[in-house]
Amino acid sequence: MPEPAASPRRRFPGTLTARAVLVTCAVALVSVLVTALVAVPLAVRGAERRDQAALAAQARLAADVLRVRAVRQRDNAGERLIRQLREQEIDVYVIRDGRADRPGLPRQVVNRVAAGGNVSGRRLVDGKRALVEGRALPGGGGVVLTRRTLAGPWRQVLRGLWLPLLAGLAAGVAAGLLLARRLARPIRYAATAAARLRAGDRTVRVPVEPPDEVADLAYALNGLAAALAVSEGRQREFLLSVSHELRTPLTAIRGYAEALADGVIDADAVPETGRTVLAEARRLDRLVSDLLALARLEAADFPLEPVPVDLTRLAADAERTWSGRCAAVGVPFRVEVPAAPVPAYTDPGRIRQVVDGLLENALRVVPPGAPVVLAVRPAGADPAAGGIVEVRDGGPGLTDDDLAVAFERGALHQRYRGVRKVGSGLGLALAAGLVRRLGGDIAAGHAAEGGAAFTVRLPAGPYLPRTPA
Repeated sequence: MPEPAASPRRRFPGTLTARAVLVTCAVALVSVLVTALVAVPLAVRGAERRDQAALAAQARLAADVLRVRAVRQRDNAGERLIRQLREQEIDVYVIRDGRADRPGLPRQVVNRVAAGGNVSGRRLVDGKRALVEGRALPGGGGVVLTRRTLAGPWRQVLRGLWLPLLAGLAAGVAAGLLLARRLARPIRYAATAAARLRAGDRTVRVPVEPPDEVADLAYALNGLAAALAVSEGRQREFLLSVSHELRTPLTAIRGYAEALADGVIDADAVPETGRTVLAEARRLDRLVSDLLALARLEAADFPLEPVPVDLTRLAADAERTWSGRCAAVGVPFRVEVPAAPVPAYTDPGRIRQVVDGLLENALRVVPPGAPVVLAVRPAGADPAAGGIVEVRDGGPGLTDDDLAVAFERGALHQRYRGVRKVGSGLGLALAAGLVRRLGGDIAAGHAAEGGAAFTVRLPAGPYLPRTPA
């Protein structure tokens, strides 16, 4: 028995928990960064607009102060205002006679204010970007206020980004752990259940819980466990049945062999004893052959030689063989075929094996006087639909429950052993496997003659072989 495969070594990034944490952290990080990329420019522009509006208000105030007519009063108020503005990091330029009181202002700003125009916006002042608000005064003068536009808002926002970033990462870790725990729990249950199934425990069941994908996994594993339990139960019954069938002829052969060896059989009874041993040996050989054929059906290299076949000729050949056998036991044998040929594409030897098996089963169960019918007909009006071969009988028939398991190994044998004549329990399973490998279908039903009907549908042209179900 091969050693069970060792569990693969787990690495942290490969676990569901680690991946869920990494994904949620990445989502949180991306969310914070995207929010920052969208919000920071808006915040900076909003701050600049507020600063521009405030600077404009202060420029109007400065212009009003400098318009005061009394020179002494104007100079005193102006000096105080200039000091207050400079304390607020606002530079004040006074323009008289077309010139600024100190250098740094762009010449275009000076000329515009000296010409009686106002200036509002951002300009290069002393080589640095700044907010500029200029107001003209009577007499060709004016006042210009400037405030440097530093990267302060950007730096403040970026400096403050670490806190929401850490909060997002912490939330991502927490959400990832919760999500991974929620998702990994049913997967762990499923893995445990699969391990128990591998160990042979067919009673294991997985709790069904949402979401739908997890519930589907639980349903699939529970269905697998139930199917394995049913399959193994049938396999045990089949093995018990086969062992019983093997033991019966072996017991007879052994008994007669011991009797011959001990000399307890008279010379006159030796031929009859030999015939009995030969019959039991043939029965044993047939059972072993059926077992081998069933085993070979599952192999990919199962030999098949499909060719075009006329099913009416196949029925005529079978009639020559089975009419005499049926007449010997008082069973009417009838063949129903159309006047025209019924073409099919199949292996003539294998399909004849199927027909012989079905007829043998029918002959085993029908009482004297009840008919056995071999019928052939086209599968449809189109010749490409293929052909149908049907075996019907007037025997005890099958129940609806029997029809559902008719082609399972040993199912009917187990049900009717000791009730009616039964074979090895392998014939119908073998017939079904052969028909499927031949690209056809087989079905069991009720016959008009009162017994069972087995219908085989065969293709009219080349097909893809199927393995037994």
